[in-house]
Amino acid sequence: MKKTKAVLWGIVLVAIGVLFALNTLEIIDVDIFFAGWWTFIIIIPCVIGFFTAREKLGNIIGILVGVVLLLCCQNIMDFSLVWKLLVPAIIILVGIKIITSAFMPKRANDIMENMKKDGKTPNEVCATFGENKLNYDGEMFDGAVLTATFGSVACDLRKAIISADCAIRVSATFGGIEILVPSHVNVKSECTAVFGGVSNETSKKENAPTIYISGNCIFGGVEVK
Repeated sequence: MKKTKAVLWGIVLVAIGVLFALNTLEIIDVDIFFAGWWTFIIIIPCVIGFFTAREKLGNIIGILVGVVLLLCCQNIMDFSLVWKLLVPAIIILVGIKIITSAFMPKRANDIMENMKKDGKTPNEVCATFGENKLNYDGEMFDGAVLTATFGSVACDLRKAIISADCAIRVSATFGGIEILVPSHVNVKSECTAVFGGVSNETSKKENAPTIYISGNCIFGGVEVK
């Protein structure tokens, strides 16, 4: 995915460079700085993000905002009317995303339910306007619940004993959650992200236990290393 993103950015920069060169050599005559040219600063990164990022909603909203602003600058749409409708449109998109995500099956929820049936209780860590840490050093890990609201939570599982699939439920609202995992596990995100997301820097392993991460990232993020 990182290679794809780099290639797309490379293509964009090459295209811009070629366009400037052709204009300078007077081979073509294109007004590069047309009305609303700056909207492409919003549109291009969001288009690339749409094809490379796991969560699409934020990029879809960015593309929508950029295109609408461009049409307004070209006097195709009335800016005053668009501004009134833009916020409701974004709210509707976010609502649809949350509703559809609620009906999607999540392996993490199944694991949490099985823990309750077995009489196990996941550790819960919360950070509100502060920071908190959770470390598993030589302990068996089955699951945890991490909440960061205007704060940060760090969960260190590098020395934890993980021999089967397990789950982490997260809630990052204007906050950040960092999860450090051992090298022998897989990580799969089942999170719903609204102007946020999950960054997974781990690599996929064959026949390895998986940590399933579910929950919400609203103007917040989860980083897995």
